[in-house]
Amino acid sequence: MTKRINFFKESIKSIKTSGTITPSSRFLAKRMLNKIDFSKADVIVELGPGNGAITEYILKKLHPKATLICFEINQNFYNQLSKIVNNQLILLNVSGENILEELKKLNFKNSNYIISSLPLTIIPEPISSSILQKSYTSLKENGVFIQYQYSLTYYNRLKKVFGDSISLEFELLNIPPAFVYKCEKTT
Repeated sequence: MTKRINFFKESIKSIKTSGTITPSSRFLAKRMLNKIDFSKADVIVELGPGNGAITEYILKKLHPKATLICFEINQNFYNQLSKIVNNQLILLNVSGENILEELKKLNFKNSNYIISSLPLTIIPEPISSSILQKSYTSLKENGVFIQYQYSLTYYNRLKKVFGDSISLEFELLNIPPAFVYKCEKTT
C-alpha cells in the first residue's frame, strides 16, 4: 500500500509527465504483456515505467539472457526503480526520445518489444512524434510497440507511424480503464 501512496504523491507533483495518479493494475500489466514471446526476446525497452508496476512483471518473464532497458525521466520514480536488484535491468534517467542513441551506447542494434506507459496525449506533439518515430526505427522487423492510453485519441497518430498493423484491446480492470495499442513494425 505504501508503494501506491508514494506513487500517488509523486504523480500529483508531476502530473504533466506522469499522466495518471494511480499505478497500472496487474490486469493492465498482463494485458500489455500477453502477446510477448519472452523466449525469443533479447531486448525489451520500457518507456515511462513509473514506480515499476509493469517492470516487475516483465522481469519475472524475461529469459536469462534477455535485457530490459527502462527510460524514466522522473527523478523520484527513477530512484524508486533503482532499488530493484536485477542484473537484467538497465535503468536510464533519460527521455525515450533518446532511445536510438542509448541503445547504440549499450551496444544494442535494436529491440524486440517496446512497452510504453508514456502519457502521449499530454506530451508536446513534437516530442511525442519524435519518440514514436525513434521507437519505430529502434524495433527489429516484426517488433512490437505496446502503448496504453485512456482514450482513443492517439489511434491516428500511431497509425501514421505503424500503418494498419495496429490491434486494439481494452482493459476495464484498471483505474481508469485503458486502451492497449499493439503496433507491429512491418517493412
